[in-house]
Amino acid sequence: MVNFTQVSLFTLSAYSDIGVLKYLYFIIIMCLYFFIICSNVLLIVVICLNRSLHEPMYIFLCSLFVNELYGSTGLFPFLLVQVLSDIHTVSAPFCFLQIFSMYTYVCVEYLNLAVMSYDRYLAICYPLQYNTRMTPKKVAVLIGVTWLFPFLAIVVLISLSAPLQLCGNIIDKVYCGNYAIVKLACSDTRINNIYGLFYTVISIMVPLLLILFTYIRILKISFSGSQQTRQKAVSTCTPHVASLLNFSFGVCFQVLTSRFDVSRIPNALSIFLSLYFLTCPPLFNPLMYGLNMSKIHITCKRLLRGEV
Repeated sequence: MVNFTQVSLFTLSAYSDIGVLKYLYFIIIMCLYFFIICSNVLLIVVICLNRSLHEPMYIFLCSLFVNELYGSTGLFPFLLVQVLSDIHTVSAPFCFLQIFSMYTYVCVEYLNLAVMSYDRYLAICYPLQYNTRMTPKKVAVLIGVTWLFPFLAIVVLISLSAPLQLCGNIIDKVYCGNYAIVKLACSDTRINNIYGLFYTVISIMVPLLLILFTYIRILKISFSGSQQTRQKAVSTCTPHVASLLNFSFGVCFQVLTSRFDVSRIPNALSIFLSLYFLTCPPLFNPLMYGLNMSKIHITCKRLLRGEV
C-alpha cells in the first residue's frame, strides 16, 4: 500500500512518443492558445469600453469570456510543456491545482450559461418588468454565486481526494483528473463517490434543468407572440444554445471516458475529445457571440479601426 504522502509525482501515460512532430504540435497548440487569448480579451475590452453594453446580458457574457480565459490558462501552458518534454510527469500539488482549475471552469461555465438563459427568459417573457426584476444588485449576486459556489465545491472535492492512500501514480490521461486519482486509491472511496455524484448533479444537472425550463417558456412566448418577439428570441438565444450544446458535448464525453472503458476508441481521437470541452468553447464562443450580436460586432469593428 502506497500512502499519498509518498506519491510526489504522477505519470501521465496517455502521451505517446511523437518524435519531431512534437514541434508541430507545439506550434498548433501555441496558435490555438494565442487565438483564445486575443479573441476573448478583445470581447472583454469591447464590453468594458462601450457603455451601451453595460447591460446584464453583456455583463454575463463578459463573465463567460473571463472564465474561458481562466480555463484555457489552466490547460494550454501545461500542454505546451508536456508536448516538448520527454518525461510526462507532474507533481502532486500541481496535479491538484490543475484539477481545481479545470473543475471550477466547468462548473462556472454551466452556472454562467444558466444565468444567461434566466436573463433572456426575463427579457423575452417579462419585457416591461425586466429592469425591475434584473436589478444591478441581482446581477452582482448572480455573478457572485456563479463564481463563489464552484470554488467552494471544488475545495471540498480536493480535500476529500488529497488524503487518499494510493496504490499507484499512473494517470491514463494527458492532464490530471480527480476521478483518475480516486481510481488509484487503496482506501475506502465511498465518500468521494457520493460527493462526486452530488457535485455532478448540482453543478451540471441543476443548471441544465434551469436552462431547459427557461427555454420552454421562451419558446412558448415566442410562438404565441409577434414576429418581433420571435426575431428577438432567435437573435439572442441562438448563440447561447450553440454554446451550450458545444460545451455539453465535450463535458459528456469527458464524464463517459472517466467512468467507462474507452480502449476501443483510437488514442488520438480519445485525446482530442477529452480536450474538446477545454479548447473548442473558448475558441468558438467569441466567434458566435461576436458575429451574431450586432452591438458586439459593430463595436469590435470600430475598436479594430481605432475609433473607440
